[in-house]
Amino acid sequence: MLQVTRISPQDTELYEQECGLRERVLLKSAGYTIDRYRADYPYDETCEHWVAVTDHPSAGPTVLGCALLLPGHPDEKTGKVMQVAVNRQRQGEGIGRRLMIAVESRAFGELGLELLFCHAQVTAVPFYERLAWASVGEKFVEAGIDHFRMELRRSAIEAASDAVPDESSSPHGV
Repeated sequence: MLQVTRISPQDTELYEQECGLRERVLLKSAGYTIDRYRADYPYDETCEHWVAVTDHPSAGPTVLGCALLLPGHPDEKTGKVMQVAVNRQRQGEGIGRRLMIAVESRAFGELGLELLFCHAQVTAVPFYERLAWASVGEKFVEAGIDHFRMELRRSAIEAASDAVPDESSSPHGV
């Protein structure tokens, strides 16, 4: 069974697995190690770390996906989503979607943010678009890789939920 949960760098075993996953899936292709990333982007201690974990029968808890949320960046009503990664062998199973739903729920619900944004590699843009994120602006290069800024506004989530008919008022409702 897969569980999405928030951890901290003090959760040594899961945090080390998360960092290894980020390095394998995201950072190596940009010429980074996790240590160089932490030095160039000193956000790890201030980010919320979200992981998708399965309890493997022989290996124990195993991190299959991760996402970082930096709330209040660059202002108190905005948050940045970073380092979204899923084990390459498990991509396409909905793990990334579950992580993003958890991050969005926390950001727009508990934290009361109005806007989330990320810098998505061009290859990840369709993933974010399927989750109702919108591309904003022109393509840019970050860490030697083409990216687009993607955004999701709380108002877009609220409008989408308002558009879903209430089954209880439908003649065929349950």
